[in-house]
Amino acid sequence: MNEKSKQRKKKKRITAGEPCPLTRAVTHIRLVEVNPGKLAALDALAPVYLALCQQYVTLFCTTEPPNKLRDPLYRTPLSERWHRVAIMQAAGIARSWRSNRTTAYQQYQDDLEQYQKQQADGQLAVQAKEPEFRQWNVPTLRQPCIQANVNVVKLEESHVETYDYWLIISTLEKGQPIQVPVKPAAYHKRALTDSKTHKVKKLNSSVQLNQRDGVWWLTLSYDEEVTIQTPPDAPVVGIDVGIANFVTTSTGKHYGSFHKNLRARHKRDRAKRRRKAKLRSCLKKKGVKKLSSTSSRTGQKLIRHTRQEITRAVNQCFTDPEHEGVQFAYEQLSVASMRFKARAQNAHLRASNLGHIPQQILWNSQKRGVKATPVISAYSSQECSVCHYTDRKNRPDQRTFRCQVCGFEAHADYNASVNLSRRIGDRTLCACKDRKVIKAVLMKRHEAWKQQQGMRNIRPAKRRKRGKSSAAASSI
Repeated sequence: MNEKSKQRKKKKRITAGEPCPLTRAVTHIRLVEVNPGKLAALDALAPVYLALCQQYVTLFCTTEPPNKLRDPLYRTPLSERWHRVAIMQAAGIARSWRSNRTTAYQQYQDDLEQYQKQQADGQLAVQAKEPEFRQWNVPTLRQPCIQANVNVVKLEESHVETYDYWLIISTLEKGQPIQVPVKPAAYHKRALTDSKTHKVKKLNSSVQLNQRDGVWWLTLSYDEEVTIQTPPDAPVVGIDVGIANFVTTSTGKHYGSFHKNLRARHKRDRAKRRRKAKLRSCLKKKGVKKLSSTSSRTGQKLIRHTRQEITRAVNQCFTDPEHEGVQFAYEQLSVASMRFKARAQNAHLRASNLGHIPQQILWNSQKRGVKATPVISAYSSQECSVCHYTDRKNRPDQRTFRCQVCGFEAHADYNASVNLSRRIGDRTLCACKDRKVIKAVLMKRHEAWKQQQGMRNIRPAKRRKRGKSSAAASSI
């Protein structure tokens, strides 16, 4: 990486207090079908553009690094301007794909290192398997999506009251562009109008065209700077992320859950995929070349619905009247390194999309101008929020937290959120680079708490194993 690219990345980082530049999109604006011949020209353009964009996506993902300024390579009936737009869009897709693949491979390396370390120390579970890295497939473009700039698609204001805008689109025929009228709905107009000045916001020159079931939809965008309105001395509210409750705050509120309809739907979808996998293996043994896929539309819908429930839970957390004028502290969650002994729990962990929750918290804080700080989450669910004693035995079950020293008992997610709210600005924990060092710091704080309370000789309570006599007595 050269010095110029490093300087660009440094400029993108936003410090606390600075305005955050956001690009907001206004989606699902249907193109008016006044003249079917106009949209027929756009229908003829879409497959040619999609095929060209797919060629460059494959090139940038397999052979060459993404370069939006690359010279044209493939022959196409499109003009040079359309060719350049396809290259730029393919470079963006390939860049995102390569970045996600690099992140996944780095996570695989971390999991492999942790697995080998546990194996060397003799702490490896019996059912634990060595992590495997699956090669990523090249993205396949199935639906027409055109990310066009002003060189090929131009948006102009209409001087006629019937329509608001005119969309001028270049076609396969040189010198014969089409003009498609655009009439936004009422909620589109409210989104495009500034609430303070009551004027139409300045739109970006780039637009996006999507075709779904033979219908063309337009997406407009505009830039906006959102300043952080939270004062630096505002009270801190901790946010804990979980499966039983998507979001739990240190104020004692719970938002969203995976243990309702989503869990039952995921169980049915998992059984369906298992049946498909068995059928696929049987057909493979019989020599059938064309095998059915294990994925389904219901599974894709379930993923979307889960993310919608997460988004709804985070929105409810930020719009709660009790959280007005506060700042948030949320955990840096690494879902890829989380493992359970039971396969069903691992399946629920993957289906719950926990890694999507911190992203939604960050996005909501940016668009609302609320300060949200990621903090270290190590041992936050095992640490007692009263005496700082840290141990797995403090969690007798998934829902309950019961300290073995001071006897403090509360909801496990609530206790973790309180611990997270206190870790903002904790330089001692931020300086720790290992989980063992973090636990040592927490235990030092526990010893200091015992000295303050005059409880030096108190030790954690030990659980008694139930013998045959006690078990027989309890069964009577």
